[in-house]
Amino acid sequence: MNIISSSKNPVIKEVKSLKNRKSREEKKLFFIEGIKITEEALKENAEIVRVIVSEEFVSREDSVHLMKTIESRGCKCFILPEKLFKEISDTETPQGIMAVLRTRHFGIDEIVRENASLVILDAVQDPGNMGTIIRTADAAGFDGIIMSKGCVDVYNPKVIRATMGSIFRVPFNFSENLTDTIRILKSKDIRVIAAHLKGDKNYFELDMDGNIAVVIGNEANGISDDVTVLADELVRIPMVGRTESLNASVAAGLLMYEVLRQRWNKKN
Repeated sequence: MNIISSSKNPVIKEVKSLKNRKSREEKKLFFIEGIKITEEALKENAEIVRVIVSEEFVSREDSVHLMKTIESRGCKCFILPEKLFKEISDTETPQGIMAVLRTRHFGIDEIVRENASLVILDAVQDPGNMGTIIRTADAAGFDGIIMSKGCVDVYNPKVIRATMGSIFRVPFNFSENLTDTIRILKSKDIRVIAAHLKGDKNYFELDMDGNIAVVIGNEANGISDDVTVLADELVRIPMVGRTESLNASVAAGLLMYEVLRQRWNKKN
């Protein structure tokens, strides 16, 4: 293990730079922070470039097993003084461990499978929503997520934290042109279902069997007109109270679990 004591060290500068989206995209790197998500990255065989730990962390008895796992994988490991670790941390109460990983990109053909279930995100911009949708997609057994150009960066540290490790299990595709991507999906016999206030049916009245992609729109503006036109079905989530709409991640969760419920009932 290597010891770093200077904030001018290239490793320190690199981690600081990865807090910026442009730098993440240029370097094709991102960082994760915390014990659980580092364990998840190791478990899912994510491509770890290096691990950074604090002196306090490596001195603890409960870190021994994790450190042995890291060493057994041949990961480069750097030890920092507590003060320097806090300087590069993105959390208020650092756990003393972070890792730099390579980003991953999936093509459409890699996420479209038989009896496909996908989520399409049309300019979802809140990191908490994005992370929660990824985590829910993992829980509901969805095959992948397609993200439009206007979405928050999936490698944003806040998104990563909200996924609770699901970032390593749910493949995602970055669409440069969402309408073109939807046309490709439709050519593969995937029905596109969009959550929309003008939907003709409530979401639980719709048959969601077969290949399906659920569209969730921007928090403020909903689904864009171009995408709305391409949808095979517009569905609404009924509101019996006085609110007009639901949080994007809640809406996504309801629709994903309705797909799961219908498929579950069919199997059983």
